Amino acid sequence: MRKKIIAGNWKMNKTPAQAIELIKELKPLVADARVDVVFAVPAIDIIPAVKETAGSGIDIGAQNMFYMESGAYTGEVSPEMLTDAGVKYVIIGHSERREYFAETDETVNKKVIKAFEHNLIPIVCCGETLEQREQKIAVDWIRKQVKIAFFNVEKEDAKRAVIAYEPIWAIGTGKTATTAQAQEICSKIRECIAEIYDAQTASSIRIQYGGSVNAGNAAELFAQPDIDGGLVGGASLKADFAKIVNYNK
Repeated sequence: MRKKIIAGNWKMNKTPAQAIELIKELKPLVADARVDVVFAVPAIDIIPAVKETAGSGIDIGAQNMFYMESGAYTGEVSPEMLTDAGVKYVIIGHSERREYFAETDETVNKKVIKAFEHNLIPIVCCGETLEQREQKIAVDWIRKQVKIAFFNVEKEDAKRAVIAYEPIWAIGTGKTATTAQAQEICSKIRECIAEIYDAQTASSIRIQYGGSVNAGNAAELFAQPDIDGGLVGGASLKADFAKIVNYNK
């Protein structure tokens, strides 16, 4: 049985002081969570967030990393920096990174491989635009993203990965894919992983849904057979995030 994983993607929000304040508020509210809880915080918040969550059962994730160990890459953060700071998860290939910062399927693949080299667990994002859904190429588009992301990734590493399906048209818009739409795509992602590797690997990997997840729709979404939790954006920036984490209580 796959354990659910609910990750909050804070995006470019919260100063270090504000991050500590929110974590202090959330810690007691998620202390008895039956899921894995991750806060993916801005880079400047990582060290104070790791310190504040020590011993709490909450894991800290990064929102991005570069695929080189070190060097003349101004503004980038290396995987070694993340592991040394105490990071466990790293979001890779979020649609906002693809749209605004020229992230490609190929750079996603490089980052996934490098994350595993440093024992970081990648949360690999994929998803379609509204236009691609209307053109009925959503499944084909997402299969391409997944196949390239996992190119040359060893099977045992792949089993530890998390995939986040985020329909781009549902991120921060208040629109949510129907439960049936979310389950359909997540099942297709699992089928794709089975094609790349095998059924056992496909059954091991955790697949999240992201896109306007909130306390009202979390239980229905997470009850689906191929949805193993959520990657939560705006709703993770307030105490109500605990209601999503505790959806099964």
